[in-house]
Amino acid sequence: MMMKTLEMTEWMVETYRRLYGEQPKIRKISGGGSSRSYFRLSSDQRSVIAMLSDNVKENQTFVRLDKCFRQEGVNVPEIIEVAANERGYLLQDLGDVMLLDLLDSNYGLNLAKEALNNLITIQTIKKSKWEELVSFAPFSDRLVMWDLNYFKYCFLKPIGMDFDENALENDFDTLRGFLTREDMIKGFMFRDFQSRNIMVQDNKLWFIDFQGGREGPVIYDLVSFLWQAKAPFTKEDRQELSDYYIQHYCLRTGANSKTLYESLSPMVLFRTLQVLGAYGLRGLIERKTHFLESIPRAVNNLYDIFQNEPEANYPELIEISRKLHDLYSVSKETVENELIVSVYSFSYKKGYPEDKSGNGGGFMFDCRGIHNPGRYEEYKNLTGMDKEVIEFLEKDGNAPKFIKMALEIVAPSVDTYLRRGFESLQVGFGCTGGQHRSVFCAEEFSRQLKEKFPGVKIRVDHRERGVMKYL
Repeated sequence: MMMKTLEMTEWMVETYRRLYGEQPKIRKISGGGSSRSYFRLSSDQRSVIAMLSDNVKENQTFVRLDKCFRQEGVNVPEIIEVAANERGYLLQDLGDVMLLDLLDSNYGLNLAKEALNNLITIQTIKKSKWEELVSFAPFSDRLVMWDLNYFKYCFLKPIGMDFDENALENDFDTLRGFLTREDMIKGFMFRDFQSRNIMVQDNKLWFIDFQGGREGPVIYDLVSFLWQAKAPFTKEDRQELSDYYIQHYCLRTGANSKTLYESLSPMVLFRTLQVLGAYGLRGLIERKTHFLESIPRAVNNLYDIFQNEPEANYPELIEISRKLHDLYSVSKETVENELIVSVYSFSYKKGYPEDKSGNGGGFMFDCRGIHNPGRYEEYKNLTGMDKEVIEFLEKDGNAPKFIKMALEIVAPSVDTYLRRGFESLQVGFGCTGGQHRSVFCAEEFSRQLKEKFPGVKIRVDHRERGVMKYL
């Protein structure tokens, strides 16, 4: 794998030099939850994006659909060159501004309507022009159950949720029946139509990440867009934009608006469960901070669904939504305004904790100067949460002094973040193995920080132990 990665990195650099005659500067950029790798290659002459991935089938789909959409007048990035082995390509650099960044501006709703108009254009491209280009089977019973079980196995079970599995499967069957009705209005289903996959450049919206497209219910993409966990839409915004989309879709196609409205609520529930499954995999299992931080918003969305539809025929899902709401203790005010301090323990051997909040990582403290309990046989199978290790570190004296000094450094920033309305701060404690010293320091620091700032929500994440909790 290392050789393949090196080979493709050399390909993108050599291709840039051949095309533009200059040696590029290279910067890796975030690919979100994807396994694809993205790089910005730039010089005085031109900036382009390189995408590298071993998933050749997915790469081929993107390239084919990109050509199709460009021919239909959709703003998608220009493909500059594709590698001979199809494991990478260069494409137009659309900058760093996402539609998500602009939705809470004064013209956010107008931009959202523009995005929905473009969505309708994409969804209504003649099937004959794209059906041979997609790689995925149409939306079906099987796909629905895959995603619902994704929620069960990657979210509910990892957090230790107690639920009636048979009753939950009955709810899944009920929901699947709604989603796969014969009268569902279908077209090209973008699959991941979210404001973070819409770039803004030259006062135009540009669309990316459509390689997962397939035939399916058009309402799915509307729901993906409006119920994206981090999108700042209010209930009123969602109603206005849903009405706008359905009205304009029906004007263009002659479709029955009643059918679209009837499919909206079941699809909102399905997409919310699907998203929680994805956040569980990427956050709870793969430990990616960006997805962990999105979970409370998605939980709030799930809770709101059943608050708005108390008579919905999903008794076990309703009970689960209540338990999740209590577990994450979220409300709309909390989600939007509360400062969350994420406190990590980690092993330096495995690198710093990933930060996707946009704040640049916050504070990192090196605990390796503290006397290590792991050197002694009686502590080797214990962690910094065990009584024996706690007593060892407290008696030694260096660890409590270290924590006190760390708190004195961090506290002024917490105070400032609260006054300025910031939402996220990260603090990390690292040691050799992420088992004893860093775990103890993260635990004790979090306890003292909570005492000093009782209104702050603290998420304690022992990365190498696979333990995460809120204070």
